[in-house]
Amino acid sequence: MTAVGTPVEALARFDALAPVAAAEMVGRWRGSGVPTGSPLDGLLESYGWYGKEFVDAETVHPLLFRTRSGPRPVDPALVPVSVLRDRPGLAHSRVARAAFAAVRPLLTTTRPRARLREVEHRGVVTAAMVYDALPIIDVFRRVDDRTVLGLMDLRGLPAPFFFLLSREG
Repeated sequence: MTAVGTPVEALARFDALAPVAAAEMVGRWRGSGVPTGSPLDGLLESYGWYGKEFVDAETVHPLLFRTRSGPRPVDPALVPVSVLRDRPGLAHSRVARAAFAAVRPLLTTTRPRARLREVEHRGVVTAAMVYDALPIIDVFRRVDDRTVLGLMDLRGLPAPFFFLLSREG
């Protein structure tokens, strides 16, 4: 899937896709942003985002980041979401990326930080990841057997942020 244009076009594409059962999300997924003009476009990748891991409905690692020893979960509650939402220019800065790289080892966790549920979103029941400590729900729709389109619904963000997840293995 390539860039889908504006947030309105991305929503139309999202709405046209089939739902995903929560059980189908179990596994590790590689992530990539879908450019739509969001202030968050490219941000996760510039910080070394790897993807997400769904062990079961109660054990979800919502943010995996690349490390020398492989992907590691980061506690999203320690990520300054208000900076991402309200000051994306600062979040995109080289200084912010360097600071995150320096403290990222301190942010890793082995504890799950989200749950997997089926929710009704835009009139369709589909798999969603509900963050434990942040006002974020990631909602998923099927692109194909190994790929889902994600929509990050962050309270206070004017339009959703879109991303792709590709199943590992």
